[in-house]
Amino acid sequence: MFTRDHITYDPIDLPDRMEMTDDQMLAESEAFYDRMKRRHSVRDFSDRPVPRTVVEACVRAAGTAPSGANHQPWHFVAISDPEQKHRIRLAAEEEERRFYDGGAGDEWLKALEPIGTNDDKPHLDIAPWLIVVFAQRWGQFDDGTRFKNYYVPESTGIATGMLLTALHHAGLVALTHTPNPMKFLNEMLGRPDHEKPTMIIAVGHPAADAKVPAVAKIKKPLAEILTVSE
Repeated sequence: MFTRDHITYDPIDLPDRMEMTDDQMLAESEAFYDRMKRRHSVRDFSDRPVPRTVVEACVRAAGTAPSGANHQPWHFVAISDPEQKHRIRLAAEEEERRFYDGGAGDEWLKALEPIGTNDDKPHLDIAPWLIVVFAQRWGQFDDGTRFKNYYVPESTGIATGMLLTALHHAGLVALTHTPNPMKFLNEMLGRPDHEKPTMIIAVGHPAADAKVPAVAKIKKPLAEILTVSE
């Protein structure tokens, strides 16, 4: 991506520009909110296939996210192979059993009760795709020399949020899963040690009888998440 001998500031005219009236901006933002408020974390998946091209398009959208120094310190591994998904499920459930057997602490487990989660993760088998997100601590020039990445957690978090948005926009549902620790994913997926797995995202269509916890529909009102200083 980067050439060590050619890193210079080369300004170009803004290639893409949207001009809207105030009314158009409001309409667009409200339409986007209306669409995004229908996004749900779903644990009940259908085995209906999802074309690889759709997953690729969503990851491509995630790759447009802003990042520290434009280093784009992320890598996504998309898995549809049933055997590999099952191996991930078994390893993830092993970590989850430790979590639910007391590793998480009483307060955390109590907080999870309204969500209805446990150490059984069948969605990791059933969902047609698993996307594993890796954060890259450092990158490499074309000659193999290392360079430092900046704001890695923040940049990867933004890209992951854009991926979830793109998946929802494509009519799919997703579930984020963060077994801890997740180092087993590096070896399993052949990723280098300088990449840190941050999340497993199950992707697909909801089952016909899919349920979501009622508490998940409770969102903080705008007054609790926004302070305006004019």
